[in-house]
Amino acid sequence: MTHVRKFPIVSLDTGITRQVLSDSPELMVVAFGFETGAQGALHSHPHVQSTYVEAGRFRFTAGEETFEVGQGDSFVLPSGVAHGCECLEPGRLIVTFAPRRDDFL
Repeated sequence: MTHVRKFPIVSLDTGITRQVLSDSPELMVVAFGFETGAQGALHSHPHVQSTYVEAGRFRFTAGEETFEVGQGDSFVLPSGVAHGCECLEPGRLIVTFAPRRDDFL
């Protein structure tokens, strides 16, 4: 049975917020808000990550590749790939993780 849960908005580094939107053991959807200039530190994790740019403009580094994305763009990062971003215009990313990021709960 499906139930609706409301998760809090959590402040991360300067200019970045995170809110879990939904989760199950197999999948998690998270919204990240960014102010211009905020940086998502380079990191990796065992989860497959799909990112959708709801608003704003971002420069991502993933492995050896650097690319820019804007509203409506999306991409997938395989498990274990080091990645990070810089916010070029204020925005919001909708990120899906498989399986769930238990460290976000």
